[in-house]
Amino acid sequence: MSSPSSLEKTRLLLLSIFFSPLVIFVDADNFINDIDVNWGSPNVRFLEEGNLLTLSLDKNSGSGFQSKNEYLFVKIDIQIKLVPENSAGTVTTFYLSSLGQNHDEIDLEFLGNLSGNPYTLHTNVYAQGKGNREQQFKLWFDPTKNFHKYSVIWNPQNIIFLVDNIPIRELRNKEYIGVPFPNKQAMRVYSSIWNADDWATMGGRVKIDWTKAPFTASYRNFNADGCVWSSATLSSTCASMVTTSAVSGNQWQIQQLNTVSSRRWLKWVQKYHMIYNYCSDYRRFPQGLPPECNH
Repeated sequence: MSSPSSLEKTRLLLLSIFFSPLVIFVDADNFINDIDVNWGSPNVRFLEEGNLLTLSLDKNSGSGFQSKNEYLFVKIDIQIKLVPENSAGTVTTFYLSSLGQNHDEIDLEFLGNLSGNPYTLHTNVYAQGKGNREQQFKLWFDPTKNFHKYSVIWNPQNIIFLVDNIPIRELRNKEYIGVPFPNKQAMRVYSSIWNADDWATMGGRVKIDWTKAPFTASYRNFNADGCVWSSATLSSTCASMVTTSAVSGNQWQIQQLNTVSSRRWLKWVQKYHMIYNYCSDYRRFPQGLPPECNH
């Protein structure tokens, strides 16, 4: 895979200046108020009065949290500093998911590595229990040195994945050609760190070095701007998704990658940093690529 040109590097530098991952969101939610620990509570720590949270993995257990609210469409932002140095065999996740066999899910999984190797960001989308829509990327920075912002925009038109405000993936709603899209089940936000050394690093060939434990990921500036779902009334706080959302300040409800700048950045990431795309895997789909890949 070729390296970015000097022009592309300059563009990335300019974007990092204007959209610094170190910016503090004044309206960020507080972890104490907005999440529940759902796994491995001894390995979860609330710091800085709930504005910072850490998840750890040791030989006894991993750990995780979930949002108190469920959402039927949402824009999620969170800043994460991943496990430093030798994190081989570990997986740190940040995702949305409903419950049940035919669940919907929007995944970001950070696959650990030996010290000095780039992290792999694994993405996938499930609709009605069916996934198999993976794309993987090598991040263009060291995600263990500083906090970086990871975002998901989920609205009726599409799902957009962003890293430091740079779009890395777009999945459009293509129900019109019979492709399921997650738009009927409410989802919570989840995050976890766990032992996946049977597959996470070099196909499972590199195992966890437990002498390096505990493995700790840090989180801050969690912000959920979404349509909160009520199981009691079977309705959300968003009455409708119409163009007036842009006027009311909820642009994410109708946001798409339809500007020259956003399309350029998406193309840049996918050209230089994508390492796997299911829509290019003819060996995996010998009878033909999934229909959304050709539309």
